[in-house]
Amino acid sequence: MSEVTTRKVHTPEFKAKVGLEAVRGVKTINEIGREYGVHPVQVGQWKKAIQENAKTLFEGKRGPKPAAAHREPELLYSEIGKLKMELDWLKKKSGISLP
Repeated sequence: MSEVTTRKVHTPEFKAKVGLEAVRGVKTINEIGREYGVHPVQVGQWKKAIQENAKTLFEGKRGPKPAAAHREPELLYSEIGKLKMELDWLKKKSGISLP
């Protein structure tokens, strides 16, 4: 009978290390794959994942935050409430009785 090989499970730290080395570009992907015992296609996938997700590392740290769409109706309803209260106050003070 032939031996059953199991898949290697790599830690996120290992993937990041290999992927960052590929991003640096000092060695070819084939050299990196041979050095770490990983298929070159896998190294390329990790490199691509790092490049695509690099922009999310610095989001939300500092700077102005974009106005959230779900917050806009909340602000409008609060403004409507404030204006309604002012209108009611003015009606009461002026003695106008409108339906």
